[in-house]
Amino acid sequence: MNDQAARLIAAARAAARHAHAPYSNFAVGAAVLLTDGSVVTGANVENASYGLSLCAETVAIATASAAGRLGDVVAIGVIGGMMRDGIAHGEDVVRPCGRCRQVLNEAAQIGGRDLRVYCAGAEGDGLHEYLLSDLLPDAFGPADLGIGRAR
Repeated sequence: MNDQAARLIAAARAAARHAHAPYSNFAVGAAVLLTDGSVVTGANVENASYGLSLCAETVAIATASAAGRLGDVVAIGVIGGMMRDGIAHGEDVVRPCGRCRQVLNEAAQIGGRDLRVYCAGAEGDGLHEYLLSDLLPDAFGPADLGIGRAR
């Protein structure tokens, strides 16, 4: 695992401890790397009205955006696993859902770069590395609305 991936996966694992997942009992953590080397994190936030739940990746991207840094996203690390004693467990690799891939694509297109996506389990050394363009080929984004890069 390269240093960038290791750093993001470690931060995502720490973020997953803050997941609010009383319905699925499945914690997800995400860590977004910005151009200056800083990292912002997010954890999933479930809601009794299931459709209002937020994925960890979306929370992390929203945090970057709230800081005025949406175009500075370079990479993301994502982990997940079943919760026991407030900690996510499991070695199965977790990948962003389709909605999160679209949210990540918006940041990628605004920043004018393809994003590295590092995916792992809550535990273990398993790691899958992707380019966002491979996870979401022919993606829809700001350019499709005739506005080019959004910023």
